[in-house]
Amino acid sequence: MKILSWNVNGIRAADRKGLFDWFKKEAPDVLCLQEIKAMPEQVPPHLRNTPGYIVNFNSAERKGYSGVATFTKKKPINVKKGFGIEKFDVEGRTLITEFPSFILFNIYFPNGKKNQERLDYKLDFYDTFLGYADNLKAEGKNIVVCGDFNTAHKEIDLSRPKENGKISGFLPIERAWIDTFIDHGYVDAFRHFNKEPNQYSWWDLKSRARERNVGWRIDYFFVNKEFMSHVKKAFILQDVIGSDHCPVGIEIEV
Repeated sequence: MKILSWNVNGIRAADRKGLFDWFKKEAPDVLCLQEIKAMPEQVPPHLRNTPGYIVNFNSAERKGYSGVATFTKKKPINVKKGFGIEKFDVEGRTLITEFPSFILFNIYFPNGKKNQERLDYKLDFYDTFLGYADNLKAEGKNIVVCGDFNTAHKEIDLSRPKENGKISGFLPIERAWIDTFIDHGYVDAFRHFNKEPNQYSWWDLKSRARERNVGWRIDYFFVNKEFMSHVKKAFILQDVIGSDHCPVGIEIEV
């Protein structure tokens, strides 16, 4: 089973850059998109009704902002939008899709760079998500989490750690939360297989950083450690263009 995740930075813009052709070629079992920046009715028809897939959207109330979409070949047992907490759910950041063997979270985590209020919101969102996932794990469910976490975990996960130590996305408090997440029994699937540097999933467009691979790894797949034996591969598709992010993925046996 192949699951791909991509922050497309606008599904309509990404579609103009070849998203649909790439999707057809890859033909994943599940595709999770973040930051779609569109209401369902604004999504191009060929994506809204992709042949062979069931698609679920969770769009933000604010137009042109945030939003996630999950495409699945098989009909899920259940799909839930958000955590049931209004201040988070209005931003359309979460789709929770249940399959027989695991529950998949497709999440566009908040960015904390704007001001202290948004950083606090991001950290509160992190904690709310962790509590929600832990409750499901305590019920015996397996958890797969993918999306744009908006935080690079370790120095190896960005090009210029020293210069960014006081920037949201690499603040000690944000990185410490990922440590806590891992301590709760979740595994960074990519780092389980790949310990190499220069493995990034986001590059600043304004400085043409991608050409120089001056990037950040902020897009992840995490699974609970009990399910990790089912994960056979984890990867970053750095050559795929169409957004300031590139897709990431895992292959699992279920």
